Amino acid sequence: MVTQYQVTHDLKYNFKASGCPLPEAQKLFFGSMVTQYFQVVEVVYRYDLDCVPSKYTNNKLGFIQNPQIDKTCQKKLTIPKDMKSPIFVYYEIRGFYQNHRRYVTSKSEKQLMKKSYESETESCSEEAKTSNNATIVPCGLIAWSLFNDTYGFTIEDKPLPINKINIAWQSDTKNKFGSDVYPQNFQSGSLLGGAKLNSTIPLSEQEDLIVWMRTAAMPHFRKLYGKIEQDLKAKDVITSEIQNNYNIYGFDGQKKLVLSTATWIGGKNVFLAVAYILIGGICFLLGIVFILLYMYMPR
Repeated sequence: MVTQYQVTHDLKYNFKASGCPLPEAQKLFFGSMVTQYFQVVEVVYRYDLDCVPSKYTNNKLGFIQNPQIDKTCQKKLTIPKDMKSPIFVYYEIRGFYQNHRRYVTSKSEKQLMKKSYESETESCSEEAKTSNNATIVPCGLIAWSLFNDTYGFTIEDKPLPINKINIAWQSDTKNKFGSDVYPQNFQSGSLLGGAKLNSTIPLSEQEDLIVWMRTAAMPHFRKLYGKIEQDLKAKDVITSEIQNNYNIYGFDGQKKLVLSTATWIGGKNVFLAVAYILIGGICFLLGIVFILLYMYMPR
């Protein structure tokens, strides 16, 4: 059996043998992480305010709930630095509590996995049956509130395609959503919560839905919309066409369009850096407290 002492000893030996003392190796590692963090290039555009006509500035809810109003919005975005493909396209929502207990449990995992369980809607407290008592597939509030804004891009009057294949976790598409389960009676009521689903495509291939149903732990989150598989140069100007359909005005939320590159440690994530610093600081302070207790109050 390999003991903790042996592992620690081997690590120290390997670092010393390579001519790199352990503290230096740590500095190089964390320095590399910081460097990689700043190599990530992002373009962030908040559009929930700009994409509302001026005459609806004081009545945003009336604007978004009126199906007769065109929700198309265009914005030119300038690329600040070279962006190597793949460039990830995210939508960011702020103020949406997907982690609410009632919301996060409003789905039927059995129904999502197998056609034989399509009538299993007990865990879907809302959006389980239609007014005619027909079963809704997929049921529940999570699916019903599916994000339905859409994005399109052009550069020099040429389309800039967005690849929406393989944007969901492979474990979800294979293990949580069935290839024999198809949408039924979805968004068929008078009150629409979000996007509709193609009833001819199985849930295992509806990747926008799969991404959305992996609920966020925090009220501010990003979800992957697609990928641009083309390099973009610094100072390139791309035109984004946005369909501003999703209602965040009822709860004073925010919506942002994000273009981002990634490195071996992923994209920009300030939360992890802050969390590590806070935990490290707490551990450091506790260490000092224990040392003082040991010095002044020995056993």
